[in-house]
Amino acid sequence: MLESLNDNKTLLPQRVSDQIVKLITQRQLKAGDKLPNEFEMAQQLSVGRGTIREAVKILVSRNILEIRRGRGTFVCRHPGMVEDPLGLAFEADKKSLALDLCEVRLMIEPEIAALAARRGTPEEIRKLQELENQVEDLCRRQQQHMDKDIEFHEQIARMSKNSVMPRLVPVIQTGVAVFVEVTDLSLSMETVRTHQMVVDAIRDHDEERARKAMIEHLTLNKEEIEKKCEKKEII
Repeated sequence: MLESLNDNKTLLPQRVSDQIVKLITQRQLKAGDKLPNEFEMAQQLSVGRGTIREAVKILVSRNILEIRRGRGTFVCRHPGMVEDPLGLAFEADKKSLALDLCEVRLMIEPEIAALAARRGTPEEIRKLQELENQVEDLCRRQQQHMDKDIEFHEQIARMSKNSVMPRLVPVIQTGVAVFVEVTDLSLSMETVRTHQMVVDAIRDHDEERARKAMIEHLTLNKEEIEKKCEKKEII
């Protein structure tokens, strides 16, 4: 139960922000869910609306909440995680960054895929196939597919049922974004082929195949970047 906080005004907004996090947990609010309005939260915590506003600002700065103008306050897509936690956006040498990220992804994502094969539910597998179909459609039409590709990898991370894996997704997302930036659409259909191999292995709950399929997918990405680096096509 949420407690009244009006008994101690020392660092009140910070304490209220902690209680809002507790509210999110107690109500099992997920990414994208809307919080009660300012008036309702003020009543629940027995504090003024100004204090609620200050507490929300704290949580926005921590990337836990986001304010959508005219719509309300919502739980962030990746609560508590900044989009670029390692400051990769400030790396000037995109060639080295892309290759380094490929190495990191090869260390992590094959095992995520293996766990997804072990633990994924039929509903989650259907969602994964749906995302793959969307990526394929965009690739065939030679349209930007980065967002859906990111969703595809996020879904696999969720399917692993390991609470740490989704927290690695922002780093993985950066890797996908850098790869698409430096290779344009040259690997689109290879992406489709290897993505489908991953989906098929996960659907069959074949951990080793899922692991190998993800290795092949990421290795193709790495090889293409290396070729472009040799030809000095990446600026």
